[in-house]
Amino acid sequence: MTVGVSLNPIDPTNQIDASVQLAKEAAAAGLRSAWFGQTFGADSPQLAAIVGREVPELEVGTSAIPVFGRHPLVVSSQAQTAQAATHGRYHLGLALGTKLLTETGFGIPFERPVARLREFLTAVRQLTETGSADYHGELLTATTPIPARVPGAESGVPLLVAAMGPQALRASGELADGILPYLAGPRALGEHIVPALTAAAEAAGRPAPRIVALVHGVVTDDVDAVRSTFTESLAFYEQIPSYARVIGLSGGRRAADVAVIGDEKKVAAEVQRYRDAGATEVVFSGTEVTGAADRRRTWELLGELAG
Repeated sequence: MTVGVSLNPIDPTNQIDASVQLAKEAAAAGLRSAWFGQTFGADSPQLAAIVGREVPELEVGTSAIPVFGRHPLVVSSQAQTAQAATHGRYHLGLALGTKLLTETGFGIPFERPVARLREFLTAVRQLTETGSADYHGELLTATTPIPARVPGAESGVPLLVAAMGPQALRASGELADGILPYLAGPRALGEHIVPALTAAAEAAGRPAPRIVALVHGVVTDDVDAVRSTFTESLAFYEQIPSYARVIGLSGGRRAADVAVIGDEKKVAAEVQRYRDAGATEVVFSGTEVTGAADRRRTWELLGELAG
């Protein structure tokens, strides 16, 4: 099982420079991968491409790009470029997104998200594997009157989905290479998410899927302070039905209830619980919330677990 981190520089003067520096520290600690979220700021495939080229010891990925407001041709171009830049170490994460950010930010209706996800995955798979597409769906059209292949990306791009609900898991099992569950504790993974995803992949005749569990966590002596910070920073997700559901399935009431906080022994035991629940990879996020000392302490432990 590999272990990685989500990189999120705190108040950087230059986000790109700061991300490269953090990635170098992550690699030196023995971590295996670096992941980048996608909001309305930095372009995550481009950031992953830069970091992956500067720090060749790391796999890099996006976690994750919402399918609303994007087109498969554009995302394929970004993903293939990142794959060529990193010589095969880039992983494309896609997401449904949320109604609030989709409708407020893009001004488009958040309708039929799983149907859109299915069509997006189908078109992107064609494009990243063959460099061409002739796809005509209900919601999306993607055709290539001129070639869309990026030389250097012939190996294709792994496709992962931030899926946790039954319909999204079914679509991911059938059409993607794995998932990026977020705020899903070991109980939700082992009892609900992994079985549903695996069954869908098996029914579609696909290989065993990857489960890249995104975990909020910090190694620290000040558990109460970290939990308080997470309680505030993660409260947004409690208002989103899909996240509220998976938090409940994990045995929590607040999003912070599924965070992993404590000393080295505690955090190592929780990482093992994720592995036992079916996670093939564990990626920690939020490690920077109490400063550089706790972050380095967390990364040191995670690097040992990755080894």
